[in-house]
Amino acid sequence: MPRGDKSAYSNKQKRQAEHIEQGYESRGVSDKEAERRAWATVNATTHGGKKSGSGRGRSENHAPERKGGRIGGHSMSHAERSRAAKKGWATRRHRGS
Repeated sequence: MPRGDKSAYSNKQKRQAEHIEQGYESRGVSDKEAERRAWATVNATTHGGKKSGSGRGRSENHAPERKGGRIGGHSMSHAERSRAAKKGWATRRHRGS
């Protein structure tokens, strides 16, 4: 089987990859990169191509699907963190704690 051949994947996996790819493209990722990321996500989730047959399945790991946007950085910007710190300081000062 040549590299990149998708014949070992189920119809469900192909639909998943297509849906993920569309999501990346809607966010401005190039077609080729979107396809690469989509198949990487499907592979990480379903552990590669699925063959039919009783007892051959593995449970899916949905963590890679939720991972996007969480690597590095903080949920709040520097300005938001600074404003929250100042607000907390003012509240503590006001209450005399």
